Amino acid sequence: MPSNPYAAYFESSLLTAEPIELVRILYRTALDSVRNARTFLAEGDIAARSKAVAKCIDILRELSFSLRHENEPVLARNLVELYDYMQRRLQAANLSQSSEGLEEVEALLTTMSEAWDRINPDPPLEAAHEPGLSESVSRIATEA
Repeated sequence: MPSNPYAAYFESSLLTAEPIELVRILYRTALDSVRNARTFLAEGDIAARSKAVAKCIDILRELSFSLRHENEPVLARNLVELYDYMQRRLQAANLSQSSEGLEEVEALLTTMSEAWDRINPDPPLEAAHEPGLSESVSRIATEA
C-alpha cells in the first residue's frame, strides 16, 4: 500500500471499481499520457516524452490483453487491431519526434473515451474485461 494518503485512496478506489470504470480510468490516463508526450515534445524533453509514450503504450497493451474475445469476437478483434495501430503510431511518433502520430492517437482515444463515458454502469452487465484488470489499472495508473 502506498505511503501517500492520496495514492492509497486512489489504489483502494481502483481495486473496488466496476470494470467499466476501470476502462474509463485507463482511457483517461492514456489521454493524459499522450497530452503529456505532446507537451514534452514541444519542450524538447526527450526522456519525459519517451516515458509518457511508453505509459500510453502499456495502457493500450493492457486494454488489448483484457478483452474477452469469447463474448464479442468481431468487436474484440477490431479493438485489438485499433489498439495495435495506436501503439505503432505512438512508437513512430516517438522515434521521428513528430506530433502528427501523437495528435492522431489523442483524437482516437478521445473518441473511445467519450464512448465509454456514455455507457450506463447501472444495469447488470457481464464484465467486459478479465478479473485481474483492477490490479493492472492500479499499477499503470499510479506509475510516475
